[in-house]
Amino acid sequence: MAANGKRVIVGMSGGVDSAVAALLLKRDGYDVTGLFMHNWEDDGECNAAEDWADARRAAELIGIECYSVNFAEEYMNGVFEHFLREYRAFRTPNPDVLCNRVVKFGAFRDYCASLGAEYIATGHYCAKGEPTALMRAADADKDQTYFLNQVKTEQLDNVLFPLGGLKKSEVRAVADAAGLSVAHKKDSTGVCFIGERKFKKFLAEYLPANAGDIVDAATGATVGRHDGLMYYTLGQRRGLGIGGVKGETGRWFVLDKDVINNRLIVSCGDERELYSVALEGSELNIIGDFDMPETLDCTAKTRYRQPDFPARLTARGGGRFTLEFGEPQRAVTPGQYAVFYLGDRCLGGGVIEKAIK
Repeated sequence: MAANGKRVIVGMSGGVDSAVAALLLKRDGYDVTGLFMHNWEDDGECNAAEDWADARRAAELIGIECYSVNFAEEYMNGVFEHFLREYRAFRTPNPDVLCNRVVKFGAFRDYCASLGAEYIATGHYCAKGEPTALMRAADADKDQTYFLNQVKTEQLDNVLFPLGGLKKSEVRAVADAAGLSVAHKKDSTGVCFIGERKFKKFLAEYLPANAGDIVDAATGATVGRHDGLMYYTLGQRRGLGIGGVKGETGRWFVLDKDVINNRLIVSCGDERELYSVALEGSELNIIGDFDMPETLDCTAKTRYRQPDFPARLTARGGGRFTLEFGEPQRAVTPGQYAVFYLGDRCLGGGVIEKAIK
């Protein structure tokens, strides 16, 4: 695509990826402006001030202007309130997925259009096929299509992903050669825009914890105390606080949550009860120009770092769907997302409602 001085606004986070995205677009002849998003009012431990300073320094070296905009209200109402509702329901949400749809490709995209931008760009590791197919990145370890599974097709119009064909090591090398101070900055982790915090302490500021018993599924015996069901997820092994209580075989893991009686159900050794053969989901979102049949053989994943597995997707209407697994899957968790692929194309995804044993 010829740049011809066309105006593009790049979402700059203060990290190496977005800085290199802006640099590459500038080199390609685009009229580039950076825009830093403030989306959390309480800076706390999320280092927003430091990130904003890093974004400004990178922009100055690249030779572009960089401004900031506050989307805290949009983030709170469209992402964080949903995050809290899911935890109140003792589910395990993924706010990064919703953040992409509501903020990065919603409020940010609309704001850039109001400023006259012809394109927006981000430092996501993914690519676009024609016209709006969402494709995996060249760097399989960094591919972020999973987190974009709820973005609507129209939200990808006039979006550029400059890093789609690069490895992370290549991105850092470009930044290093250009003298960008963020070349070796640590990748951000934690909840989108909230940052790296002590999660239990942070969540307790918004939701009251209700401690209860940890119960052995096999014997019904109480083997410990939990801090609140919302803090635990299916399959979890670490942080249970029952290391001194011996199971019959193997390590303890979270098997289920007894919400009515406020009990965390654990087991040890044999994990077969954690596996399921299918799931029921909602909010099915198909990205791009794709004639979705009622039933489709594809590959899928139910968490970010999981390898694809063969599956059969059946649309049920009203956004509901069933996903049958080619082989049983471990710890399929309500509130998380099932994401579907045809080869390197990400078709979209939906919310996991129920695992089927």
